[in-house]
Amino acid sequence: MRSFERKPEWLKVRMPGGERHAQLTQTFRKLKLHTVCEEARCPNIGECWREGTATIMILGDVCTRGCRFCAVSSGHPGGVVDEAEPEHVAGALAQMDLAYVVLTMVDRDDLADGGAAHVARTVSAIHARSPELLVETLVGDFAGDERAIETVVQRGQPDVYAHNVEVVPSLQRKMRDARCSWERSLMTLRAARAAGASVTKSSLMVGCGETEAEVHDALAELRAADVSVVTIGQYLRPTPKHAPLVRYVEPAEFDAYRAAGEKLGFQYVASGPLVRSSYRAAEAFLKGKLRGERVRYSDRYGKRRLEVVS
Repeated sequence: MRSFERKPEWLKVRMPGGERHAQLTQTFRKLKLHTVCEEARCPNIGECWREGTATIMILGDVCTRGCRFCAVSSGHPGGVVDEAEPEHVAGALAQMDLAYVVLTMVDRDDLADGGAAHVARTVSAIHARSPELLVETLVGDFAGDERAIETVVQRGQPDVYAHNVEVVPSLQRKMRDARCSWERSLMTLRAARAAGASVTKSSLMVGCGETEAEVHDALAELRAADVSVVTIGQYLRPTPKHAPLVRYVEPAEFDAYRAAGEKLGFQYVASGPLVRSSYRAAEAFLKGKLRGERVRYSDRYGKRRLEVVS
């Protein structure tokens, strides 16, 4: 299958636009914030920004790893860290009308702790400036350093600790940097729980060459690692230089994966063609869960929407 052939109808989305999108674009530029929404070319950028949800990327915009699915630039930052970034990000977010923010990072293998202390300081600064703002940290594996994971969980105290396994075990070497692995990612999620994280979250891409059985096995292993929330979405090749797309997964298959995940006991499974790890449906669920509110469901084009019911 050619990677850039015409997409099926269920993958077509509106171009980014609207007053809210324009406002956030201007604010991010003015405050010099990096968003993974733009860096990773997320197909949901229009929808999420219209709803006032965004994912902020810290520790620069150059990743020390080179995963074959990712559009973020890779290179060698040389140990450079903006020490003012935690307060800068916290101050910027305090000016924005957000209820939930995903704070993600590039991998920083050039730093002794992988950037864990910087992440923790940023979360703490956000909590200090915006006590009502729920913070999810979407972080790397910190090269398997459990002390670094403890730093983020215990010093930062994020509301949600997320780390993505990305693909099923058999495709790890094909899609991810050689320093990543399925086993290390599961260890990271278990270590976060052991350190005190009350909600953990991970994500799978499909359409990369995996079988249905492999997806079911991967979900079972994630649940065995006590992961709370999982998201499943279609892999979309960013450029011809990235790993090829094998196939478009039908919406009905995503529905089946969601049902399987729910049967395994995940607190929530967001599964659909355009679902991403930071997809706002999961955020709506988590906002409701963390604040003790109820949620309701509705479906649209293979995306299961969630709304908090007051």
